[in-house]
Amino acid sequence: MFVRICKTARPLCAGLALALLCAPAMANTLNQNVSWTIDRSGTTAKYRVVAYGDSIYAGYNGSTLSAAKYSAPTVDAEYLSALWGADIESVRRTKSGAVASDVYNNKIVAERSYMQSSNTRVVTFEMCGNDGLQARSSFKGQTGTCNYNVMATAEANCKTYVAAAMDYINANAYSGTKVKIIANLYYPGYNADNVQSSCNDPTTGAKVNLRDKFLPAITRMNYWMCEYARQKGFQCVDNFAEYMGADYDSNGDGQIDSQALKYIAGESEASYVARITGTLKGTLRDANTHFISSSSSADYIQSDDVHPTYQGSTVTAGLFGGTTSSGAPRYTSFSGGKNPIWNLYGHERMGWLLSLYSPSSPAKARRK
Repeated sequence: MFVRICKTARPLCAGLALALLCAPAMANTLNQNVSWTIDRSGTTAKYRVVAYGDSIYAGYNGSTLSAAKYSAPTVDAEYLSALWGADIESVRRTKSGAVASDVYNNKIVAERSYMQSSNTRVVTFEMCGNDGLQARSSFKGQTGTCNYNVMATAEANCKTYVAAAMDYINANAYSGTKVKIIANLYYPGYNADNVQSSCNDPTTGAKVNLRDKFLPAITRMNYWMCEYARQKGFQCVDNFAEYMGADYDSNGDGQIDSQALKYIAGESEASYVARITGTLKGTLRDANTHFISSSSSADYIQSDDVHPTYQGSTVTAGLFGGTTSSGAPRYTSFSGGKNPIWNLYGHERMGWLLSLYSPSSPAKARRK
């Protein structure tokens, strides 16, 4: 019997921030900052995870007033709390609707003090999703001759600000920070984009398949996120592979799809793009139906077809400010390093991926 694990429906385009994602040529953004401490019983030490980004790390849920309590960085904090036997403060400094330059300038740089705190042990960021979404909206609205420059600009901006963000974090994060992580992009609307354009290719004069145009662009953006991570001492969470590939071998090549799709350290951009857009393209699946086995699936994307699904309640985050509070962990131990719902929601999957790079100890390394 085929089993499907469903999400709770979320409002579609129901707010200021998501308006940016659903309509072209808008410049609305929304600060959604949250500080949530995993308060573990019987502990006194407290360490910090700092997460910078846009609506993904914000835990956006269609509201301008609230966000998911357990977005990916806070899920990671829960894992760290169990591993270190400590309280973990998850600080999310995010702006829904922000393009990469905005995340860099107005979050990472302007709010650097959060990662400079002496209890910081993890710094992570994500960006570029809105650069891609805005380029996609612009391209979808084109008629006449297609102008591909909007996508090229999104790619160039992403590459520029990802590198700049890593350099800045390397120079400014607290010296005792144990790990720095970037999370790359999954492809929201993968099925919806499998349609013809309204514009015509400048060379052939024919309509083009939107997904065939957008997939190489997001693939190149993801390549440089992981390649810069390799070069600059960051870890790279491969959300694309883990969201878009099934957790079993669907094509009989001897590899689990979600593992086969991962960036390989040191490979060339051309090799990576060829794997994702050619050799393994047939294994890509819309993350609204993420196959956790050959007979069951989980929905990783909310009803807006953009943001990850999540478990649990919400906290204030948006027009009326952000929550600063604490609460007991949902889970105090993890069998096999995974909580029971690690693969059932988008944010749980991403938080588990972040946790894979957790250092065994929060202690600051001694100077030699």
